[in-house]
Amino acid sequence: MSTPLELIAPFAVAAAVAAATTPIAARIAHALGAIDKPNERKVNLRQNIPLLGGIAVALGFFTGLATAMVLSPTGGHEYHGHLEGQLIGSLILLGLGVVDDRNALSARTKLPFQIVAAASAIFYGFRIDHLTDPISLNVWQFPEPVVWIVTGLWIVGITNALNFMDGLDGLAAGIGAIIGLTLTYIAWQADQMMGVIVGTAFLGAVLGFLPWNFPPAKIFLGDTGALFIGFNLSLLALEGYRKLSVLTFVVPLLALAVPLLDAALSIYRRLRRGGNPMAPDRQHMHHRLLDSAGSHRPAVLSIWFLTACFCVIAVSFTNLEGTAALVFLALVVALTLRLLRNLGFFEIHDGSGADAEGKQP
Repeated sequence: MSTPLELIAPFAVAAAVAAATTPIAARIAHALGAIDKPNERKVNLRQNIPLLGGIAVALGFFTGLATAMVLSPTGGHEYHGHLEGQLIGSLILLGLGVVDDRNALSARTKLPFQIVAAASAIFYGFRIDHLTDPISLNVWQFPEPVVWIVTGLWIVGITNALNFMDGLDGLAAGIGAIIGLTLTYIAWQADQMMGVIVGTAFLGAVLGFLPWNFPPAKIFLGDTGALFIGFNLSLLALEGYRKLSVLTFVVPLLALAVPLLDAALSIYRRLRRGGNPMAPDRQHMHHRLLDSAGSHRPAVLSIWFLTACFCVIAVSFTNLEGTAALVFLALVVALTLRLLRNLGFFEIHDGSGADAEGKQP
């Protein structure tokens, strides 16, 4: 069991480093020309807002992890092996994000790098390898190829879902912080202390950056940060994945419900229109809430609140088993579908556009 110092220090160091290096990341962005370029298709209309905020988040996260290893009674040996895949994958996506923020790569170009990052994490032990029937308790062991496919789809899917949500000032960073806190608590419930340590460092890094990114933002995460946050959330969810039952994995799905729903609805409406499922448009959740709220801050706070609601449901779900869990899940699904229908998210419009930072979501 970790001591309070082993939890507080990585959080504090990560937050301080992320906050202190954000202005440096902004200067690097200006030097490289990684600057948001407003046009008629974007939400952001302000000039000269730098991208590359993810560099500061990553520096905070890495120094937070280094602090945890220094404070570990074993010298950090328990982090070796498993953590290498997380660091390698994070560095791959950081490099990809920097290039994308400067040159606006296509989704097809970015996908192979995301797959390689996911493969590095799987190779070093992040795996969805079996599930258990909650009623009969029969174990479903996945063959090795299925393990790689299922886990790869999970990592790449969550990574892109967070990237899709990065459309308003502070939106993706705030969602990342709320979900990160939830997944860290779930890892603590599952006695996965490495997940708790990683989660506290991640949470500190995101919160250290957030004041610079809150509306009106002085710097954007860019793909550098959105991909980094999404990737590490996907792995943090696997840290708390106890493999006790089929429904156990519903817990991280509920915590990540908002970005996953937004991604699923985006693909659904684009396919319904007969278009490319990865083509940009202006019908994401944040676009619609921005249209109704009239400004960034109320729209961002509304989505933060919705994310927090799903995270509370996810934590509540950890205390349910068997039939009660199935009934509760059915009610959550039914109410969510009703809410989305009432808010008009199933409606198909002809409008198109890009996200706040001009990405290809």
